[in-house]
Formats: sequence, structure tokens, C-alpha cells
Amino acid sequence: MWAVSTVTMLVLAGILPDFQLQSADDESTTRLAMTAALGAGAFGLLSALVWPLLVRLLLLVPALVLGLLVFFLNGSLLIVALRLVPSGDSEAAPETAVIVAAVMSAVASATGGALAVRDDDAYRRRLYRLADRRRRALPPGPSSPGTVFMQLDGVGHDLLLAAVGKGLMPTVARWLGEGAGAGRRPTHRLTAWRTDWSSQTGASQLGILHGSNHDVPAFRWYEKAAREVMVCNRPTSAAELQRRAIDRTGDGGLLTADGASRGNLFSGGADEQALVLSIATKRRDRRNRSRAGYFAYFSDPANAVRTALSFIAEVGREIGQSTRARVRKARPRVSRGGLYPFVRAFATVVERDVVVAAVMGDMFAGRTAVYADLVAYDEVAHHSGPFGRDVEKVLERLDRALALIEKAAEHAPRPYRLVVLSDHGQSPGETFRARYGLGLGDLVRAGCGLPVPRRARRTHSGAEARAAVRAALRRPVEEGGEQHRPSRRRSEPIVLASGNLGLVSFPDVPHRMTKEEIDARHPALLTTLANHPGIGFLLVRSERHGGVVLGAYGAEIPLDRLDDEPGPLEVFGPGAADAVRRTHSFPSTADIMVNSAYDPADGEVLAFEEQIGSHGGLGGAQGRPFLLSPVALSAPVDDGQDLVGAEQVHRVLRRWLREANGPQVPVEAEPQERAA
Repeated sequence: MWAVSTVTMLVLAGILPDFQLQSADDESTTRLAMTAALGAGAFGLLSALVWPLLVRLLLLVPALVLGLLVFFLNGSLLIVALRLVPSGDSEAAPETAVIVAAVMSAVASATGGALAVRDDDAYRRRLYRLADRRRRALPPGPSSPGTVFMQLDGVGHDLLLAAVGKGLMPTVARWLGEGAGAGRRPTHRLTAWRTDWSSQTGASQLGILHGSNHDVPAFRWYEKAAREVMVCNRPTSAAELQRRAIDRTGDGGLLTADGASRGNLFSGGADEQALVLSIATKRRDRRNRSRAGYFAYFSDPANAVRTALSFIAEVGREIGQSTRARVRKARPRVSRGGLYPFVRAFATVVERDVVVAAVMGDMFAGRTAVYADLVAYDEVAHHSGPFGRDVEKVLERLDRALALIEKAAEHAPRPYRLVVLSDHGQSPGETFRARYGLGLGDLVRAGCGLPVPRRARRTHSGAEARAAVRAALRRPVEEGGEQHRPSRRRSEPIVLASGNLGLVSFPDVPHRMTKEEIDARHPALLTTLANHPGIGFLLVRSERHGGVVLGAYGAEIPLDRLDDEPGPLEVFGPGAADAVRRTHSFPSTADIMVNSAYDPADGEVLAFEEQIGSHGGLGGAQGRPFLLSPVALSAPVDDGQDLVGAEQVHRVLRRWLREANGPQVPVEAEPQERAA
């Protein structure tokens, strides 16, 4: 590696005018080579000694900017290395030093086979070295198999099958005995499962890891008791949701026995945690703090430069793809400017590389259970749509990551079973605002008789809502365009969105309002919402029936009659009634739960957020994720039965951990929820 760096430095000295290894009047080739060798050696030594300390300091800055800082820090190390060369004639302009250091590290990384996203012979040899090093440092591993759970965020069951059919995921195809592996005996079985009404990572992963997602009605919701908005990917909210789940089940989680949690919202009770959101606000030791995974990965300068280069390439790829979509006037389309290219690159490159490296390290350490989340597809699909070339490249790279983990298992000190699953799917469709010219919040305000933005006022939906308000208030004539305002000043509604699921809450009312109370306060609101063509159904509490589903043309169906008379829920398929009834039982369910319309012909929903691939409610592929498990494990469910809800998935994963002969999850049987 030192020789490669020396040659690289010599080549760059001959190409770059601002980079020299000797004075202009010195013509000694031997001295030039010696200077390059000393400079490369000093640079390598500084990288090995100083780089881990710099990375530790970098944990204090946002991880998103870490990739950009890598280049400048590497350049600084090179300048210092040149100053240490005895000749004293070596020098480089700061901007040139950045380029030289980046090229040297990239060449060394490629030559050394450290490209973790590639499955080549060089990387396999590196795996052997890492595995042997770990084996010498650790006692022999147990003979019982460990289990690795890899979550492919947002990848639905049907999408996975389509990707396998297109040849995008050859590793998964081989496991299923398809594609190039057709004719071979499958090593894995594929099972679809059905999410809860809240088809999003917060509810699903909390249920999978901790056995309970009770009172998680959406990705974000307003809690009247605490007078605050809960958001699943906010560290304080994630920590609180995890605490509630543990209190409810009386158990620490799926990973309490020698487990590791990587890149997740919740810990699952693991002792080894990195990039876990629910611990981000806590003071923990160096090993378990949230950003410890970044330190472990970026302490290798070759990893740092490789990931930084891939990061910049991904930013360029996103800018190119979004520009092409604008030029072609593709529809549907959402804004992809601002910081989004960097957010995408972080999710698809940095997070992937760090999590995959951490999982491989856990396997080399012989841990019993590992659960990790790869968010790349979900992030891209929100803005590019669930299908198409943009996401196909992401699926290919996810398959390569699975192949790397499979290879790592061959060198681990114990056998491993690899389970792959998703937390939800994604449903396509344009946004509610793009189709109707106003957002859900605008429609709610119009239905309440509150002022709305001028643009929303001019839309057909806004005009209908104002007309409904005037009719409900027996004011058939709108005088001079004057907007009706309630006679008494009241708190305005809080309208939140989770994909195609909307939540309307009235914060000044301490309890969950009933239909009768809402009608008395805002006579036109429920009718306006239920009859809007972009809305599939509403759920509200009822003094008479306990809970009712409202739909167009005056449909009002009590929850206990939904099985016989599904009404507006019929189009959403089996299980919709049970999902709605369960959410109705939650203490934090909003005053009005709004699910967008769903077209079963093309699987499209209308997101209340700015997303053309969405999830969070009922309708289409978003509610049908997958579970891909080794055939050596027992079947998730018996033939003819459905796997329903994240909590049932948790029970299946626990059963598989108990089937191993090693350390057991410390419970007698399935954890039982405590009384609320």
C-alpha cells in the first residue's frame, strides 16, 4: 500500500502545477523518489495516528457534513506530512493538497479492496484478514446459530418480487431459487404481512422490536394530555415511545440477550447500540452512544474517503435525475431541491456503509441477535416514486449489501441465519395539493369557516367548502367575499399529515371530541371532508355508537357493523375494519382521522405530504411489506393464515430466537401486555 501511495504521489506531482516534491532546480530522480516515499509514509503514519482522533472530534458536528470535511482534513494531513519531509522543498497549495490527498486515499482504498459496496476477490481477502484478526482477539464463538435481521425500509412485498423478476436483486433471487439460481433448492421463504393502519416505520419498528405499538396512531400526532406533537423520528419522542412500550409489555425488547441495534429508531433492548434514535438524547458511554457507529467506521481513512467520494457522486446523481424529471415535465413530481440531494446521499451512502460495516463487525464478534435498518429505498422513493430507474439503482445496491453480509457470515465465529424484512411498502400517487390545489389543512380551515390562503380560496374544493359552511349556517349569500368567522374566538385546529393519513385535533378541547360536538361547533366540517373526492373515509368518535366511519353521500357506519357493511372501507381490502377499530381504541387518536382516497385499479393514493411515494395510512402496497426467512426456521404462520400487525411479527421473530440452542430471550413465553 505504501508503494502504491508513493507512485500515486509521483504521478500527481507531475500533473498538478501547484504540487511539487522538490525544488525546480533539483533534477535528481533518486531524490524525487525518496521524497515521494517519505511523504507517502508520513501521510500514511499521520492518517493512522491522527485520523481516529479527528473522527472522534467530528462526532460533535452533524453527520451530514462529515463527508465534506473528510477532504479538507485529509488535505491538512498531507500538508503536515510534506512539512515533515527532510528535503524541505515539498509543498502544495491548500486546494491542491485536498485533491492529492483524496486521490491518494481513493487509489489506496481501491487497490486494497476496501470498496465495501463491491463483492470482489480483493474484498473477500480483506474479509478473511478481518475475521482472522477477530478470532485471535476473541474467545471461540458458540456453535449455536446467531440471527441477523436486516430491514429494507419501505420495500413492499410485490416490489421485491418485481425487482427479483427484473434481475435487480440476484442475491434475493438465489435465496428464493429463482433467476440465475433457478432449479436450485430455495434457502429462504417469502411471506407477506399486513401492517396496522399506521403503515410507517415508527409504528412498525416499535411493534417489531418491542412487542407493542399501542397508542401510535400515525407518524406524527397531537397528544392533548401533554399538549405536544409527537413525531416518531424525533429523539425525545422515540425515547418516550420506547419507554411506553417497555412499560406496557414488561420486557426490554427483542434484542435483550446479547443483541445489537444498528441504524434503528428504537434499541430493542440491545446492549450494543449505534445510530439508534431513541438514545440520541441520552448520555451514554463511548461504545453505546448514538454516533459511535460513525467513529468505528470513519476511523479508517480509506473508508472515510471512499464513502465521501460516493457521497458526492450520489449528490450529483440526484441533481441529474431531478433535472431530467423537470425537463421531461414528469408527473407526478415534487420539489427535490434545497438540501434534499445531501439528505438522499446521506441515506443511500453514508448510512448504508456505516450500518453494513457495523453489522459485519457484530457478526465477527459473534453476537447472538442483530437488527439493522437500511433506509435508502424509502428516502428515494418518497421523492422519485416507488418505481422507475431512480429506485432500481438503489435496490441493486441494497442487494449487494445483503451479499456482503452473507459473505461475512462465512467467516464469522458462529453460523448465522439471515432474515430480511420490511416495515411497510410504498404506494404511488400524486399529492393531494397537486390534484386539488389546496392542502388538507386548507380544506379543514375552509370547512370550519376560517380564513384560507387566496390560492386555496380560488380552487373548486375551497369554493365547495365555503358553500357548505354558508349552507350549514343558513347564510345562502356570501356578502362581498367576506369570510365567516366564528362568533366566539376559539383555538384553531391542528392538522397533521402522515403520508396519506391526516389527523385533525382541536387543542382547546381536553378530550377526544365526538361527532356530535364537532357538528355543533363546525356544522359543515365533517360533511365537507367526507364528500371530498380526494378523501376515502373519516373515523370519529360517536356518543351514540362509540365510533363511526364516515364516507361520501352521507355514509355513517358504526364500527361494530363494518364487517357486514364495510361501506367506504370495502375498497381498502381485508383487514381494514380491524385496523380502524384498533386505532379507535387508542387514547391519542385524533378527533378526526382522515384517510385519503385509494384507487385499486392502479394502487394510487393521495399523500397529504409532498411525496409521490407515500405510506402511513391504508391503501395499496404501503400496507403489504415482506418477511424473507431461512427455510431452516419454522414457518411464520400456518398455511392459510395471515401475518397481521407488527406485534405478531415480533412474536414470530422471538420464536425464531428461541429455536436456537444458544442464549435465549429472557421470557418464559410470549410477552403479555399489561393492562393500560
